[in-house]
Amino acid sequence: MFTGLVEETGKLKNKLKTGDGFQLTFSAEKIFDDLEIGSSISVNGCCLTVVKKEGNTFSVDTIEETLKKTNLGALELNTRVNLERPLKADARLGGHFVLGHVDTTGTVIEIQELSNSHFMKIKFPDDFKKYIIYVGSVSIDGVSMTVAELGENWFGVGIIPFTWQETIFSDKKAGDKVNLEFDVLGKYVERIMEGKQDDIPA
Repeated sequence: MFTGLVEETGKLKNKLKTGDGFQLTFSAEKIFDDLEIGSSISVNGCCLTVVKKEGNTFSVDTIEETLKKTNLGALELNTRVNLERPLKADARLGGHFVLGHVDTTGTVIEIQELSNSHFMKIKFPDDFKKYIIYVGSVSIDGVSMTVAELGENWFGVGIIPFTWQETIFSDKKAGDKVNLEFDVLGKYVERIMEGKQDDIPA
C-alpha cells in the first residue's frame, strides 16, 4: 500500500523483452536504503516487485496484463518515472490510500500554466466515471491528487510548484498517457450496494 507521495523520480535505463512482457531497469538515488529483492515498489503508480538490484539500479518484471492497463510498456529509455516505496505502519498518511493497482490509463488533454501553479485536464474511459467525484482523490502516475474540476469523461487537477518540480508532471504534454487509480473506497461502496441489490426479493 502506498500514499501517492512520490519520493523521487528515476529513469528507465534498460528495457528487455521477456515473452509478452518486459523486464524494466530503473536508476534512482534515494530509495535504496531498505529496497531489497522481493520488495514492492510503485513505478508510475503501479505496484511492482524488485527482481534485481545492482548499484544504483533496480529491475522489475511486467507481464501482459500490467502492460494492458498501464503506460509502462510505452516507456522509452531515459524516460523519468515516479517512484515510491510502500507505506510503513508508523508513517503519517499524507496523501490517500493508493494500492498500486492501476485501473486504466487516461490521456492528458490540456496543461495550463497559471500564475503560481499548473492545471492539468485528463480524459478517462466512460466506464470509470462512477468512481470519481468532485474534490475526491485520484492517483495519477502514482501521485495523490484532488479532483478540482469534473466533466462528463474528464477531470482537472491543480498542481502546486513543489509537485510540478518533484514529479514527472513537468514532463507531460497533451496526448500523453497517464496511469489512473481511482479511490478504493468507491469500489467497495459499489460492491456493497451490488450485494444489497442481490438480497432484494424479485
